[in-house]
Amino acid sequence: MPAPKEHLSPVLGRSTIRRLSSATVSLDDMNIGPMVVVPPEHLHRPSDAHETAASLEMAKHRLTEASTSGSITPPQTPPETTVTDSFAFAFDIDGVLIRGGKPIPEAIEAMKVLNGQNEYGIKVPYIFVTNGGGKTEQERCVDLSRQLEMEISPGQFICGHTPMKEMAAKYKTVLVVGGEGEKCRQVAEGYGFEDVVTPGDIIKDNKHTTPFRKLTDEETSSSRARNFGEHEINAIFVFADSREWAGDQQIILDLLMSKHGRLGTRSETFNEGPPIYFSHNDIVWSTSHDLTRLGMGALRASLEAMYKALTGNDLISTAFGKPQIGTFQFATRLLQQWRKDTNGINKPPETVYFVGDTPESDIRGTNEYDESPLSENTWYSILVRTGVFREGTKPRFTPKATVDNVLEAVKYGIKREMAKAEKKKVLECAMTNGYAVIEE
Repeated sequence: MPAPKEHLSPVLGRSTIRRLSSATVSLDDMNIGPMVVVPPEHLHRPSDAHETAASLEMAKHRLTEASTSGSITPPQTPPETTVTDSFAFAFDIDGVLIRGGKPIPEAIEAMKVLNGQNEYGIKVPYIFVTNGGGKTEQERCVDLSRQLEMEISPGQFICGHTPMKEMAAKYKTVLVVGGEGEKCRQVAEGYGFEDVVTPGDIIKDNKHTTPFRKLTDEETSSSRARNFGEHEINAIFVFADSREWAGDQQIILDLLMSKHGRLGTRSETFNEGPPIYFSHNDIVWSTSHDLTRLGMGALRASLEAMYKALTGNDLISTAFGKPQIGTFQFATRLLQQWRKDTNGINKPPETVYFVGDTPESDIRGTNEYDESPLSENTWYSILVRTGVFREGTKPRFTPKATVDNVLEAVKYGIKREMAKAEKKKVLECAMTNGYAVIEE
């Protein structure tokens, strides 16, 4: 008898959400409505992680509804919930929860603590904010559900290229770069981009574009034929890390120096080419290798240097992801929508603990957003020693706390919140009884 693929369950007393088995879920399954991905053993019986996963999935769908239609379906009376709403956690993935495709030992235990297995008996909401790209939020959800063996929803994910979705209506024909095979094209089309081009399409049209890169038979078959001398490319999006630096950079530079994005032309002023966007700006990232590996930020730096050498001009580009403030604003909006849905409070949680391993993106972004006038709440940075950052080095951007691993980060944040709550309770009691209170 084949393993079940799907189970339906009510969400927060309002609607129905699909529960898909992480063992059998397919891409087609994930493209229809709200969903959570569940280990097979929890398919018919919600786990401790269900309430957080399902409620954040619905919150993200409400945000998407607002961005596309300009309005949100009025929520019903918030149901009873066992999840605290005053604080939340946001996690980077690589180097914090996962390394080399496998869970960091303390990660699974950390998730159990957040889902109620702690001395206080509380559940804490959490989201995942990653600069990793090249896959949809749904695919990343399936990967992480399998790796951590827990119930997770796409609504809990914010990828580096997630904000690019809001630019689909602005550009008609776009070049997407990076990732494996046709993955990035699929992500872009899923975001609503009308006409998506890949480097493979361009090489198929003119094999002399990249002298040292030849398409494989599979790449030739999947690439789409067209005459690029008759089409203009309106924008360039680097969705994920390039697998072919030399060829991709050649094509990107050709476009940047072109007249209005038409390949085969060259601008005399070098300021007529299409704009370029990067999903993040991490110079390095943590993998299963003992040392950090080059990331998209290194590709961006390389392109800037070559563009300057070729044109004498500085390259103007835009990066999303961490440490860009827009990513943290989106995360805040998601958590605010979640709190409104579940508790009837139209404000984000008072404190969000961001746990990361990269000072230059995770810690910098958290600190800068927390200190900016755009922040409506407190973002508290915690650095772990399981990824890019290494003990004995001084981080360029200073975290509020540094701990050994993600489990210690979770315990630290919860303990801090419990201490704050106890102090508030003592102060309120003292004021009620007319005692003078002296703050230390």
